[in-house]
Amino acid sequence: MNPALGAADEHAASHVRSEPVPVPRTAPADTASAARTGRIADEFFFMCHDDRTGRSRLFDSALAHGLAAGLLIELYYGGRITFERGHVRVKDIRPPQDWLQHLVLDRIAAEQQHTATRVWLAFLGSSAYEQVAQRMWQSGLVRPQQAGPFWRQRTLYVPTDINTAAWSWARLSQHLRNGRTLNGVDLALAGLALHTQLDTTLLDGASPAARSHLRRLVEQSWPPLRDLLADLGSVVGGAVLSHRTS
Repeated sequence: MNPALGAADEHAASHVRSEPVPVPRTAPADTASAARTGRIADEFFFMCHDDRTGRSRLFDSALAHGLAAGLLIELYYGGRITFERGHVRVKDIRPPQDWLQHLVLDRIAAEQQHTATRVWLAFLGSSAYEQVAQRMWQSGLVRPQQAGPFWRQRTLYVPTDINTAAWSWARLSQHLRNGRTLNGVDLALAGLALHTQLDTTLLDGASPAARSHLRRLVEQSWPPLRDLLADLGSVVGGAVLSHRTS
């Protein structure tokens, strides 16, 4: 089993500055004009939730760290950061157009004494769910809905269009089951699914060949992406172990 975050990692994550995060409050776009965003964390958010109810398919820690990794991959694909031997390195500090990518890049650039990838997965994971959901709400992709009894209510983010919400899941599952190659976005989603253990549900009922194909594709991906995903797998694996022994 992969190790959990060590004490040194947890200490470092706790010392990344955690001043209040500014979140834009603009009104959402019209649902009719909202389409697939192409933003990896958004697509992974859809994959991790039921396309009708908005209920999560993952336990909280795996979801949080997976979304954090999705945001880091967005910056990697945008040429802003890279990953090497368990560390994040900033390559380009020019602000991305997307407000959430901009926010994450600014935070990493301002805290370059903290470079461990696991530290950033832990730190970003503490707010990734709400921030990604907010970005998706602004795009008209989800709407907040209260669920549960009044004394224990929580907010679910229900898709505004079932077909849009199900598309990433259906597309990736079909490609893997048919042994197809994957483009950059789908390769990232496959890696996130594998290392958060979402692949068990994604490939439910599939042949062993489909599971082998998934692992082979991820293992043959670009070295920086593999490096990030290995750290994600370690963090999630440690959380699973902690949950089972607690």
